[in-house]
Amino acid sequence: MVVKGSAMRCPHCETCEDKVIESRMLANGESIRRRRECLKCGYRFTSYEHIEEKQIIVIKRDGSRQLFDIKKIEHGILRAIEKRPISHIQLEEILIAIENEARMKTLNTHEISAAELGEMVLKSLYTLDKVAYIRFASVYRHFENVEEFVKEIEKLS
Repeated sequence: MVVKGSAMRCPHCETCEDKVIESRMLANGESIRRRRECLKCGYRFTSYEHIEEKQIIVIKRDGSRQLFDIKKIEHGILRAIEKRPISHIQLEEILIAIENEARMKTLNTHEISAAELGEMVLKSLYTLDKVAYIRFASVYRHFENVEEFVKEIEKLS
């Protein structure tokens, strides 16, 4: 079967006429592997199709925009959970939950504020470990004196 409009350039002879011999779904439907055969030289090759998701843009407090990077969130959480009884699996679960929530909130706009992301982290840490929550909150909310720490701790009681 010749597939018009979706032919690929043959890596052997560079002709753009091929036929799909076999298609197979991979990664829970997120990609398709196709075996192809060049109609000119008979060379067989494989192509892959993947869903291309738009990147999430984070709107910072100063109005600047940057690409969402889960590693930045991980770095902040790692500092907050340092020397706390939190496993690597728990950390991974938090990161996956935050990334999934961010993707759901940005389905239409592909933008999210840094404040929303910070609140997601705080919510996750609050249920996991109160000390890690206070550590993260102190940096995220820019505590400048002991009274601000005390107020936040009193909210926990």
